[in-house]
Amino acid sequence: MNLHEFPKQVLGFFPTPLVELRRLSKALGGPAIYMKRDDQTGLALGGNKTRKLEYLLGDALAKGCDAVITAGAVQSNHCRQTAAAAAMLGLECHLVLGGEKTERPSGNLLLDHLFGSRIHWAGEHRKGEDIPELYTRLLAAGKQPYIVPYGGSNELGALAFAQAAHELEEQESNQAFTHIVFASSSGGTQAGLMLGKSMLGKSYQLVGIRIDKEDAGQTPFDRQVLSLANRAARLVGEQHEFTAPEILLNDHYLGEGYGVVGTLENEAISLTARSEGILLDPVYTARAMGGLIDMVRSGEIDRSARVLFWHTGGTPALFAYADKLSI
Repeated sequence: MNLHEFPKQVLGFFPTPLVELRRLSKALGGPAIYMKRDDQTGLALGGNKTRKLEYLLGDALAKGCDAVITAGAVQSNHCRQTAAAAAMLGLECHLVLGGEKTERPSGNLLLDHLFGSRIHWAGEHRKGEDIPELYTRLLAAGKQPYIVPYGGSNELGALAFAQAAHELEEQESNQAFTHIVFASSSGGTQAGLMLGKSMLGKSYQLVGIRIDKEDAGQTPFDRQVLSLANRAARLVGEQHEFTAPEILLNDHYLGEGYGVVGTLENEAISLTARSEGILLDPVYTARAMGGLIDMVRSGEIDRSARVLFWHTGGTPALFAYADKLSI
């Protein structure tokens, strides 16, 4: 099968823009830096999960489902986009969110409410640990629920980013990128880009900046990405077998943990906003951009490189983290 043979539901605006960050590059005295603007996908203020949801909810509709369940942290960009997509398609949406109910929702959580999602608070469980029990309850109530995995990261979600690599190939000029840098958290974006790179025969380095110290489940994160890339490859009949050396996961920028905004994230947000007029989110893209900035300054990425930063979205979370930002 090829990528176009899977059912998809149009949810976003593609291709997303590819822009050069000339002022940021100059400020760093470093390489040419470009940005893939998946914060401009259009669905509920944008984000990369829109790509995955086109495949996942296409599958849900093909199977006759009438409800979706997914999970994430209280400020989950994935959950916000899932809630919006469900509203577009007339599907009941259930979000299993880590944390406790708040009387004054803000950021992504405010939008979850506006889209009419049904929120189930899960305390310390923010990675879908409580989904099976909810799925059983919905079945018993006569619903036909569809589980959208944490971060949209299964084989179908990964295919969306193999397709995104093809989209980038059509936008790229004659001078090839040497590095693609992005936030890596649930694994689907990285696995899909690995598959797309293999299908296209590209040579750029895929640099995943790890966002979360905690692994989902018992398997180490790098092995999760590897397994997902190979399962997605088999799904489309790609013969390449990915191996551990093909996974580049940088875990030097984890700071104090998931969702904790520090100096690295604050500088990345401020520098990108003031040099390019582009907003980063405090949890994912600020940490990933902070990593890119540090790698340029340290010489790990040299001045001759041509770097693409994949902006995965998340702008609404800025408002929920306002008291953590240096302004």
